[in-house]
Parts: sequence; C-alpha cells; structure tokens
Amino acid sequence: MRIERLKLKKLDNTRDLGGFPTEDGRTIKHGKLIRSGKLYNLPKCTLERLVDMHVTTIIDMRIDTELNEYPSTAVPGAKRVHLPLVCTATTGITHEKSMARTMLKESKRIKKEFGSADNYMLSVYKVLLFDEQSQLQIRKFFELVIQDENCVIWHCSAGKDRTGICAMLLEHALGVDEKLIIEDYVATGKFQQKKRLLQKSGLVIMPIPHMFKQILYALMNSKPQYIMGAIDEIKQRYGTVIDYLKHAIGLTEEQLQFLKDKYLQ
Repeated sequence: MRIERLKLKKLDNTRDLGGFPTEDGRTIKHGKLIRSGKLYNLPKCTLERLVDMHVTTIIDMRIDTELNEYPSTAVPGAKRVHLPLVCTATTGITHEKSMARTMLKESKRIKKEFGSADNYMLSVYKVLLFDEQSQLQIRKFFELVIQDENCVIWHCSAGKDRTGICAMLLEHALGVDEKLIIEDYVATGKFQQKKRLLQKSGLVIMPIPHMFKQILYALMNSKPQYIMGAIDEIKQRYGTVIDYLKHAIGLTEEQLQFLKDKYLQ
C-alpha cells in the first residue's frame, strides 16, 4: 500500500495508521492512531483539523530540554500526556539546557564507543527498547492507547525514533506485516526530504566537529537498517515482538486482543 502523510500545515511528518492491512484480513481503522513530529507553533487551520479528527489524547515523548525549546501548541479538547523517552545511548546527559549541547557531548563519544554514527543509532534503539525505565514508559504508552476512546496522537521531535519505535511495536501488536512496518518507518525520510536537504546543506558549512555532523546526519536519516536492527535485537532476546510485548512490557493476551478488537475493522 502507499503510505501517505496527513496534509496539515506546519506538520510534515504526521500520518494515520488507518488502512494498514493486518494478518487476519482486517485493516486498522482510520482516524484513530496518528503518529507525528512535534506539535510546535501550530496555526489555527491545523488546530481546527485536529479538533475535527476528535483528537483527545496527545502523547509527548520528548524530554524536558526539547519541550522547553519547542513547547507544544495546546489542542482544544485534547489532554497532553508527557511520557518522556530518552533518545540517546547514554541517559545521564539529558539535563543539558539545549539539545545541540546534548548531541555535541554525544558526538565526542561516538568514534571511541560505537565506531560509527550508524552503530550509535542502533545503540539508541537498544536503550529505547531494553532500558527498564523506557519499558515502563512504553507500557504507559500502550495503556493510553488502550484507554483512549477517540483519536490518539503520539510524537517526539521529528517523529522518527521514539515515535517510530512505538509505531513499530503497536503495528506488530495489531498484526501488520513486518515489511509494511519497515516501509512506515522509512517513509519519514520521504516526507521530510526537502527539510533534511536544507539542514544537511547547512551542516556542510557549519564550523563544528566532523563526528558531530555525522551524528546529526544519522539522527536525520530513517535508514531501514535502524528499525530492522531493533526488530532483530528483539527477536534475538525474546523470539518475537509479541513475546517482547508480553514479557518485557507486560501486556497480557487479553490486552493484545482488546487492541485488535478496538482498532481493527
């Protein structure tokens, strides 16, 4: 199927999981599960669309530093739940006052500890999936999705890493084919292509360390190897993504069945 973004002004990486086919012959309902990048400085026309879509729960996965730099626009009628997921391979640096300073610190460790920016990204995803605190947050994410009665949006900054990991897990829970799950992850690159080209062009001339540029390039990219590496790591440790959801996240058979009954048609 063709993955399309929702055409909302100021939101270039927002999309509905509705229409995704599942293994039991059903599809995900439209207008129920929306993944996105940050909801910052949204115009009135976008807010009106979100209200019309009956968005009632917004899950913000950014850390405090990101929230302070780019505060979310309030959506009328929707509750915002702050559910921070640490998106670095080291959790101890998240008290920096800016994300630029945070990532500069990270870049200084890449060559020594990870060898490459790609290896760094794989390590980031391991933290997201296997850190005990992250797993608690992922469980809360699923609880919110189970509880919401209308439309839920979850987002981080770009809508790629934390948002992408939670989308991947939710899509597995609903029975979406793994090939399509990977395509959904990679679609971020298509939707943000123009923006990323401008950002990368700017990085070329910026007087910053080469490894800092490399990590920023990696954070911009949605390479299939990143999400495939995350899925493979889950399978090595738990056998299947469903078993990970049961044993690491703590979802029950009843909850997994409830998700399907609620969001599939």
